[in-house]
Amino acid sequence: MKLVKAEKIETNKYQLEISIGAEEFEAAIEKAYRKNVKQINMPGFRKGKAPRKMIEKVYGEGAFYEDAINDIYPKAYSDAVDEAKIEPVDKAEIEMSDVDKNGFTFKATVTVKPEVSVKDYKGIKAVKYTAEVTDEEIDAELNRMRERAGRIVPVEGRAAQMGDTAVINFEGFCDGVAFEGGKGENFPLQLGSGQFIPGFEEQVVGKEIDAEFDVEVTFPEQYGEESLAGKPAVFKCKLNELKTKELPEVDDELAKDMSEFSTLDELKADIKAKVQERKDKAAQDDLENRLIDTVIENMEAEIPQCMFDTRIDQSVKEFEYRLQSQGLNLDSYLQYTNMELDAFRKTFAEQADKQVRIRLALEKIVELEGLTASEEEISKEYENMAKNYGMPVDQIKKVLPATEIAQDLAVNKAIDLVRDSAVVTTEAAPQAEEEAPAKKKAPAKKKAPAKKKTEKAEDAE
Repeated sequence: MKLVKAEKIETNKYQLEISIGAEEFEAAIEKAYRKNVKQINMPGFRKGKAPRKMIEKVYGEGAFYEDAINDIYPKAYSDAVDEAKIEPVDKAEIEMSDVDKNGFTFKATVTVKPEVSVKDYKGIKAVKYTAEVTDEEIDAELNRMRERAGRIVPVEGRAAQMGDTAVINFEGFCDGVAFEGGKGENFPLQLGSGQFIPGFEEQVVGKEIDAEFDVEVTFPEQYGEESLAGKPAVFKCKLNELKTKELPEVDDELAKDMSEFSTLDELKADIKAKVQERKDKAAQDDLENRLIDTVIENMEAEIPQCMFDTRIDQSVKEFEYRLQSQGLNLDSYLQYTNMELDAFRKTFAEQADKQVRIRLALEKIVELEGLTASEEEISKEYENMAKNYGMPVDQIKKVLPATEIAQDLAVNKAIDLVRDSAVVTTEAAPQAEEEAPAKKKAPAKKKAPAKKKTEKAEDAE
């Protein structure tokens, strides 16, 4: 392989001209012949035994050129990229020319990583907002423990209330006709959970055990089953049973049953320590995020669109993996949410833009500061990943090369450098902002009596 020319043809775009000589091309042609000859039948020869020259005489001198080129050009291109000292960020456009027995020449046009300038990333002034644990937060944790420790008991002598589990029979009708998937028996419906379509559960409240009654509702306009979307329906119901959760007292017995502690005071102290730890981490994460925001504000770069598109592709793929873990797929999710793929991809655009800018800025700091990861740090990271994923280290190494691990570790060191060099003052978090808003949870899955085609999955981050 010979790199004939490496030319910058426009911002973030290079064209490489690469030449493959006769000797190298001949070796690739011979390799292609040996690979394909077993499948070739020629009169006068046993299958797979035809000489190369005879095949080339019949089918032409270039009979094996295509396979030979496909075998040789990827490595030739990779070697040329290394020699030209460029970092491609997209697939190259390949243009072949002058192919004959003496070799060939090809041009590779490729988008490269942009030139980046980052300034004033040390000594950034920032405020770290801290928050103390409140009694209300401790009580909330204790109430969650009570919920986990609660036991289900039958309800007697009263009507259904919100929070009860109503065991019901139901059958749904639209325009007087029963519809598919709209029937169920002894279905445990927790009132107030939002499992069924809006308005259904409220009409069960106040009903006595063994009562038979009608529930009148209207299916949402964006309902998964299009034939029912926006239509009024009547469900004929019977309340078979009522159950409720009986919660234990908040006392030493709860502490003994739900923790390793013997007293409520010990349990409260442990809860307080753990909640404080979470708050401290949230405050630290918030500080780092605002510092990184300042870094990318001080960055200058002409970033090619393909880098944002690639990051969006990765985000969509990650979202799809999460759907698959819930037994769903992207097509059904898009159908449920009534979204086109292009519109769905656009929901990741802002996030992708920021992620690309952050990575470029931090990689530039790595370069400017000469940050590296030691062999020991790389080995330790492999061990941690193997432990977290339950996979052998060798298997992790096949998926993630050491160069990628080293780069990620170096980027983490860049974050540490920005944080450790910052001029940070500490303030109590404003009351309304003591805790960063929790990630928005997806709405509870709506289990209408009629079957849907899909169930909505959690929102992507």
